[in-house]
Amino acid sequence: MIRVRQIKIDIDLDNESYLLKKIEKKLNTKVIDYKIIKKSIDARKKKIYFVYEVDCNVLDEDKVISNNSSNDIFLSSSEEYTYNITGSEKINDRIVVVGSGPSGLFCAYFLSEAGYKVLVLEQGEKMEERIKSVDEFFSSNRLNILSNIQFGEGGAGTFSDGKLNTLVKDKKHIGKRVFEIFVENGAPEEIMYEAKPHIGTDILRKVIVNIRKKIESFGGEFLFNSKMTDIFINDNKVSGVEINNNKRINCSVLVLAIGHSSRDTFYLLKNKKFLMKNKNFSVGVRIVHKRELIDKSQYGLDYKKLPAASYKLVHQCDNGRSVYSFCMCPGGYVVNASSEEGLLAINGMSNYSRNSSCSNSAIVVNISENDYGTNLLDGVEFQRKLERCAYQLGNGYIPVQLFGDYLNNKESSSFGSFKPEVLGKTNFADLNKLFPDYINDSLKEGIVSFDKKIKGFASSDTILMGVESRTSSPVTIVRNELGVSNYLGVYPCGEGCGYAGGITTAAIDGVSVFENIIKVYRP
Repeated sequence: MIRVRQIKIDIDLDNESYLLKKIEKKLNTKVIDYKIIKKSIDARKKKIYFVYEVDCNVLDEDKVISNNSSNDIFLSSSEEYTYNITGSEKINDRIVVVGSGPSGLFCAYFLSEAGYKVLVLEQGEKMEERIKSVDEFFSSNRLNILSNIQFGEGGAGTFSDGKLNTLVKDKKHIGKRVFEIFVENGAPEEIMYEAKPHIGTDILRKVIVNIRKKIESFGGEFLFNSKMTDIFINDNKVSGVEINNNKRINCSVLVLAIGHSSRDTFYLLKNKKFLMKNKNFSVGVRIVHKRELIDKSQYGLDYKKLPAASYKLVHQCDNGRSVYSFCMCPGGYVVNASSEEGLLAINGMSNYSRNSSCSNSAIVVNISENDYGTNLLDGVEFQRKLERCAYQLGNGYIPVQLFGDYLNNKESSSFGSFKPEVLGKTNFADLNKLFPDYINDSLKEGIVSFDKKIKGFASSDTILMGVESRTSSPVTIVRNELGVSNYLGVYPCGEGCGYAGGITTAAIDGVSVFENIIKVYRP
């Protein structure tokens, strides 16, 4: 097939017929069929275009290539993911995967597809019950500490924007296969080619259930409401796990896909003398704007013709700190993402349509051991301290403040020209009391600087909410070049163990752990 890049189409002329004409004009030949590989928006100038990259079938491929000298026209290579089972050690018992987030789910998918017996343990509820628990929390503030925004089928990513973009170089094309599996199980097909693909919470919930059912059709098993409470080690090798303090499950291979909020598990691993180390992370606030303001700033007068706009911002502060946007949710909601009693954390999410009246993003400041301490798991306690303060500031609800009042150290009393789209109850508070001075100073300087790039970003009625504390895991569970921890048979996996940062990278890491397992074991 022939790959053709840089096909620009006016947003008002975007349709299949016109795209085909543009492809044929660029190749100077008739096209039998084509497949979209990538679609992005070029909004750098007043005139906005969709930019396509496609693969085409033509009658005389060699002639077309020889007649074109453009760097945008070339033969495309295979981008299929393949694997080979080379392990020689027979595994008779089930491989236990702890956690059903993206890393655990995709590790289990590939293992079960390849014929291994797999058991997935999830401390939270299956999707149907989990949704009820989360909705109950939003309306009543009664928290289920085992099943919530952070825990339950699909992991924390289930209640998010479902963003799939990643900067990871994926030479094996694992990510493409991950996307294909998403589509096969109900995700929109455009995630295969959109430059900034997302699924959306509403669709992702259904996709996760379908993937679970597919794993079960391969012979995999799931146990929900099953919290790992102990790990058994004999002769420096895993021999089993305990769930719910009362049931042992034997295993010789254990995948720890535990998620970035599995704090009690971090302490269990520390007590079991797993090799671990502290990791840098970031904390800050969610900033909320009217979606129209962000869309206009990114697209200009054509904003109504285009999807809700995203942004990516970074600022280097005078104090040496980096302030940046993270997990931006166009047309989304701020959600109460708490998972511990008396502590409060927030996140952002969007549905597939991204049609709420607001857009939000985390604005966060980098944090290191110099800030929270060098003892193992000091980062966890740093996060907890902020979340406890946020809970107290908001009297159990999300603390919220207008940016103008934040600058003036004044508690807000009402919203300005708009109200936030939020799932969970809120109370006005002074967020200056939430953070140390170095974080407050950095956030204020960063947000003011972002106004130079997006006019109105730092308006006095811009809304801030706290606390965004779960940007990534505060620890790394050490693994060697074979993906194994200091205990034989234990494979740390995904974001919670420090090896990913988002749905796609977590899924890719899950597949990478699968690859490490099949190098040693055979089904």
